[in-house]
Amino acid sequence: MIHDVIVVGAGFAGLSAALALRDDGLDVLVLEARGRVGGRVETQANSLGERYDSGGQFLCEDMPHVMALAKRHGKTLVTTPIDGSFTLQPEMSEEDSRALWDANVAIRDRMNSIDPADPAVGDLSVWDWLQRQPDDADAKSAFCSTIEGLWCQPIDAVPVWYLIDNDRRITNEVSELQYFLAETMHALAEDLAADLGDRIRLSVPVHEVRHDESGVTLMTAEGLHQARRVVIAAPPVVANRIVFSPALPAKLARALNAWRSGTVIKMRLRYARAFWRDQGRNGMVLWRDVHGLFVCDTSREDAHPALVVFIGGPSALRLRALGDAALRAEVFTRIAAALGPQILEPLDVAMRDWIDDPWSGGGYSDIVADFSAHDAEALLRAGTAPIHFASSELSPSFPGYVEGAIVSGRAAAAAVLETFERPVGRDPLA
Repeated sequence: MIHDVIVVGAGFAGLSAALALRDDGLDVLVLEARGRVGGRVETQANSLGERYDSGGQFLCEDMPHVMALAKRHGKTLVTTPIDGSFTLQPEMSEEDSRALWDANVAIRDRMNSIDPADPAVGDLSVWDWLQRQPDDADAKSAFCSTIEGLWCQPIDAVPVWYLIDNDRRITNEVSELQYFLAETMHALAEDLAADLGDRIRLSVPVHEVRHDESGVTLMTAEGLHQARRVVIAAPPVVANRIVFSPALPAKLARALNAWRSGTVIKMRLRYARAFWRDQGRNGMVLWRDVHGLFVCDTSREDAHPALVVFIGGPSALRLRALGDAALRAEVFTRIAAALGPQILEPLDVAMRDWIDDPWSGGGYSDIVADFSAHDAEALLRAGTAPIHFASSELSPSFPGYVEGAIVSGRAAAAAVLETFERPVGRDPLA
């Protein structure tokens, strides 16, 4: 059987692309390497059997596509608890903490005021640029911790032009941590998959894409799958592991090879009560001496209080190398110093190490690590017929978020539809 389109990957990008294509009447098949849908969004269960997000989790009102999907599928928005004071570590006065945070924001605003095409920053890493700034050491360290935590990379590996361009596309005015879904973000991915029914095949990794002007043949362990077009809806680093026969055009191959996966570990700690609120704290903690370590409260009224711990960038690699027991000991010791010794008595602890995940790369998203690859995203968005690419990294808005994955998937679907000689029923981005 020859399908109109095969979508490789059933994360939010792939699911969004497949639904848009199906809704316009095309015959679509989705091949997913994992035994589940969702990509970097997944769930685990705690000791009570309650499901929680062990991958992507948060959304906010400035992310229209994921918000609309959550509403359409009857999901419950839970407001992330923020009442109380934010905690910076090592400890300092509330006045100094506010001043340090303002200085951190000022550095980021100053960076984003630069034209990413300015040749003066063309070969600079974020670290190189930061060392040229007049700010004091504490402000620079807080900025470094923020960047390594969000992009899950060593700051000297991130081109400053890339970070500026990427950061400008993250346009929310309210916190991206504003909401999470009571039913989990992964449940929303499962709803999208249910809409596709038997068009999704799980546990079917694609190893090779053979292509010519007539279409594509995808090589998998279970056999061949053929289509007129293919959408590779996987992070660039993962997409780069697929063999393309014949090889992709040189520029496109270089663009696909320009990316690097981040490193992140996510932990969830559940407690009998939210004791940190007794101190007037909101559970949110940022360390300036351990870059990339961040904690926030994800408690729900109908469940035990919970803290989520993110460890990103080099800190994730360093702590993982210690082994699970030593990793947990150091993290717990640091959180206890910030929020109190009750941290050491959780009801349960769960940890998800994303660093070596075979089908997601590593961190929240891949980054362009080739300092000269200014056109990598544009080249991948354009693809080469009959091959199209989609992933959150390529999104014109909210790259690295579920919102960006949805936008990218729908944009790829629109590009595919333009190649078919048939009327388009609606705007896939609507």
